[in-house]
Amino acid sequence: MSAIIVKDLTKIFEYYKKEAGLRHSFSNLFARKKLYKEAVDKVSFEIGEGEIVGFLGPNGAGKTTTLKMLSGILYPSAGKANVLGYVPWRRQKAFKRQFSIVMGQKNQLWWDLPASESFQLSKAIYEVEDDAYKQTVGELTELLDVRELLNVQVRRLSLGERMKMELIAALLHNPKVLFLDEPTIGLDIISQRNIREFLKHYNQTRRTTIILTSHYMEDIQSLCKRTIVINRGSVVYDGELARVNDALGERKLIKLQLEHAIEADRLRIYGRVKFHDGMNAHIEVSRSKLKACAQALMANFPVVDLTIEDIPIEEGIARLYERGDRADAPASMEHIL
Repeated sequence: MSAIIVKDLTKIFEYYKKEAGLRHSFSNLFARKKLYKEAVDKVSFEIGEGEIVGFLGPNGAGKTTTLKMLSGILYPSAGKANVLGYVPWRRQKAFKRQFSIVMGQKNQLWWDLPASESFQLSKAIYEVEDDAYKQTVGELTELLDVRELLNVQVRRLSLGERMKMELIAALLHNPKVLFLDEPTIGLDIISQRNIREFLKHYNQTRRTTIILTSHYMEDIQSLCKRTIVINRGSVVYDGELARVNDALGERKLIKLQLEHAIEADRLRIYGRVKFHDGMNAHIEVSRSKLKACAQALMANFPVVDLTIEDIPIEEGIARLYERGDRADAPASMEHIL
């Protein structure tokens, strides 16, 4: 069963052109040029109950705008969305009780108060019963190892500790859908890992549907089997994370260690040379030419070691970001094989 259904969701922002200078400031009082920015362009997807989906894209791709529409913060210009059976931008009370949104660059906790007092405010807003509140706070603070910090002012906590408190505040009312926008931004490696482990455990035990945006591939690879890649406001990929590279054509990476230095130009006829320092080289080739290419390299060069690897997932995603801008076609080697 789908927890989230999105169909042709679109958001267009209006703004005005403002040129520098006093003369332009006066002219803008009488005639301003209106411009339009299509932040989200007919985005469609469905997410099942209990699924964790990575929502990826470069800066300005429309990720945060999409999450804000799905949480009812923004009203769309066109399209439809259904979250747990509700239209988000109608902002019905019953809907607001069933989701949470955490934005890594925005705080929901009161800066000068202990987190426990902000939790009490959330308890009152969501009308959480006393027993359920005590149980939830106890469980989450133990899982995140912050119980001893409940009565410390938020501004005195480290960034990682504050993010843990933000997650607890978002989960006090046991939401069925959780929107996470860069929850690990700026955190150290250990804090990132702790939050990933917590989210994985929470999803497994509560079956909460999670949409996660992050620029850290470790977050996505650790938590998400499926990813949606958005660029320039449109979906360019929706499928298994492990098959990202397949969507761009099956490619492999041959890593060479040579006995003595070889010029890069001599290797380019075999494929796309991605790295070369004389005695080491990385060459990207198509899977269909892999065997013939490896044999040719072994026969024609003083190869000490040769390994074959998949293209890194983060690189495949980066190419999806660029899709439509240019084509990266490695040199063909059909004429030499």
